[in-house]
Order: sequence, then structure tokens, then C-alpha cells
Amino acid sequence: MKITQQIRIAVAALAVVGVGFSLFEITRVQGPAKNAQVLNQTGLVRGGTQRLVKLELAGQKNDDLIKGIETKIDVLINGGTVTTLDGEVNIAAAKEGPFKTEMLNVQELWKQLKNDLIQRRQNPNLAAKVVQDSESYFDATNKAAFAAEDIFAAGIGTERNLILLAILVQIILAAVVLVTVEQVSKTLQKAVSGVSGSSSQIAATVEEQGRIVSDQTASVNETTTTIEELGASSFQAAQQADASASSAQQALDLSDSGQKTVQETLDGIANLRSKVGDIAEKIMQLSEQTDQISTVSKLVADVADQTNMLALNAAVEAARAGEQGKGFAVVAGEIRKLADQSRNSADKIGTLVGTIQSSINSTVMVTDEGNKTADSGIKLAQDTLNVFQEIATAINEVSIASQQIALSSKQQAVGVQQAVSAMNAINLGAKETATVVSQVKSSTEELTEVAEKLQVTV
Repeated sequence: MKITQQIRIAVAALAVVGVGFSLFEITRVQGPAKNAQVLNQTGLVRGGTQRLVKLELAGQKNDDLIKGIETKIDVLINGGTVTTLDGEVNIAAAKEGPFKTEMLNVQELWKQLKNDLIQRRQNPNLAAKVVQDSESYFDATNKAAFAAEDIFAAGIGTERNLILLAILVQIILAAVVLVTVEQVSKTLQKAVSGVSGSSSQIAATVEEQGRIVSDQTASVNETTTTIEELGASSFQAAQQADASASSAQQALDLSDSGQKTVQETLDGIANLRSKVGDIAEKIMQLSEQTDQISTVSKLVADVADQTNMLALNAAVEAARAGEQGKGFAVVAGEIRKLADQSRNSADKIGTLVGTIQSSINSTVMVTDEGNKTADSGIKLAQDTLNVFQEIATAINEVSIASQQIALSSKQQAVGVQQAVSAMNAINLGAKETATVVSQVKSSTEELTEVAEKLQVTV
């Protein structure tokens, strides 16, 4: 069997034993602890009952203590959780055996003792019976406690035997590992002697490898110079791209300002067109009102004519009446004068309405021309705004392209700088790398032989 296989087996065995011993320790700690809790709770049942009997005989009732004793008895028989100073503890159900038998007896006697205590509260003369039943109960609890102690002692003995067995197995495995390590040490010593013999040949090749390293260093220096020049060009390109991006941004700002100005002009023309429309609407209303005035004026003229005719008829009738109609004739004359004045005023109003109507027609024509001019201005301003938007889009694309060029140039400059740093690092590490490689190459054959020996042995 090879040494490596022996070491693997020994290490695996130690690992298995270590894991088993750890599990055993866990069980060892938990097992006695649980047994100790059983013993402790059994003692608490016994001591708690003694305290309860003393309190009851002294006339002090304690139902909580009765409930606690019943709970502990039930947990010791059927398993469950009890509260201790260290917190809640789980207790397993009692296995078939002396302890469970004694605890079942304790449970039956407790029922009798509890009944005696309750009855004694009503009849103090039952104190003697309480004392008598408590003696039998205490005797049963003592037997249960002894049975719990036996379980605890048995667990301790088993634990001691398992510990001794684990120690013995570990000692045997440790001895096997020591023997195996000793064999490996001797084999490695022989191998080291063979490797030492090849060191002289490695030293002989150092001078030749030094010349090769010098040539490599010169080549790396030339490459570094070229890369540095490329880095300077990239940096200049990045500066120019930044300037182009700045100019494009300024042009974009101016274009935005122009768009705002055109938009303001467009809004002003639209507002003006709206006001001209309002004026046209007012003029139309004025034209309608002028027509109404003309109608009223014609009506007044007709009334004046009719009034004149009526006045003339009244004058004729007054003349026929003679002296009695002179006063009426005067009135008729005045009415004719008033009718003539009304006729003249109506004619003047008609003439004035005609003049106003002519002016309104001219104003309507001028307003219509103003609307057409405003529409043309709005269309022109909208076309100008569209042109500005197209210019802004083009300038924005130029600005983005310039920024990307600048970013790429900067990244390229950074990359070139990193390349220069890498070349310098290569230049510094070339000597060490070349020396190590030459040494490995010169001693390959002898090291191969040593490896073959180690492979056969190990």
C-alpha cells in the first residue's frame, strides 16, 4: 500500500473518530443533564409536598403549590416541559422500569393526599389522617428518588466506559499516523538530496539568461515610448473633442433661445389675430345696430310725413270752422313745423347712417386683410420654429457625438496610460521571470528523475 493511501486512511479514521467523539460529547452532556433534571424534579415533588402539608396543617391554603406538584408528577411520568432557574427544560416520558412504577404509585398516593388536604380544610379533625397518608406518600417519593438516582448512576458508568474506549482508539490512530509520517520524511529527505545536486547547473545558466533579459528590457522600453506618444495624441484628441462639444452646446443654447423667441412671436401674432377677430365681431354688431338706426330713421320720416298730412288737414278744417278754428289752426301750424323738423332730422340721420355704413364696410375689408396677414405671419413663424427645431436636433446630435468622442478619447488615453504602467511592470518583472524560467529549464531532467522516484514511492 502506498504511503499516501495510508495517510488518507489514517486521517479519515481520525476524522470519523473526532466526529463520533463530538457527537458522543453532545450526548454525554445532554444525557446526564436530563437524568439530573429527572432526579431534581423528583426531589422537588417530595420537598414541595412536605412544604404543602406543613402549610395546610398551619391553616395556610396554597392551590398554586398543589397545581405545581400535580404538573411535575405528570411530566415525570408522561414527559413534557418544566420551568427551572435556567429556563424551560424538556423531560422525556419515563421508560418502563422501577422509576416509572414508583412514580405511578406516587401519583395514586398524591390523589389520596390531595383529597385529604381538601377535606381537612372543611374538617380540622382530619389532620391525623393527613399526617398518616403523607407518611405513605413520602415513603413512595423516597423510593422514586432512589430509582432516579440509579438511572443517573448507570448513565455515568456508561459514559466513563465510552470515554475510555474513544481515548484508546485515538491513541492507536495517532500511532499509525506517526509511523506513516516518519516513512514520508525519509523518502522526502532522499528527494531533497537529489534536488540539491542539480542546483550547480542552475547557477551556470544565470549569466546567459541575464543577456536575454537585457534584450527583452530594451524591447519593452521601445514599446513603452511608442505607447506614451500614442497616449499624448489621444489626450490632444480628447481636448479637441471637448472643445467641439462645448461649441455645440453653445449653439444648442442659442437655438433654444431662438425657438423661444419665435414661439413668443407666434403667440403674439395669434393674440393679435384673436383681437382682430374680436374687432371684426364688434364691427358686425355695429353694422347691425346701424341698420336698426336706419330702420328707425325711416320710420321717423314716415311718421313726420303722416304728421304733416294730418296737420295740413287740421289747418283746412280749422279754416272751415272760422273764428272757432283759429286756435286749432295755430296748433296745426306748429305741428307741421315739428313734422318738418323731424323729417329733416331723419334725413340727416339717414345720411349719417350711410356714411357710417360705408366706413364699416371699409373697416371690415381692412380687418379681413389683417386676418389674412396674421394667418400668413403665423404660418411663417411656425415654419421658422420648425426650422429652429430641426437645427436644434442636428446640433444636439453633434453635441452627443462630440461628447462620445471626447469620452472615448479619454478612455483611450487612460487605457494607454495603463498599458504604459503594465509595460513598466513587465519590464521590472522580466528579469526575475527570465531567471526563474531558465533555472527551471536547465534542471528539468534531474527534477523529472526525482519526481519519478517520488511517484513510485508515494
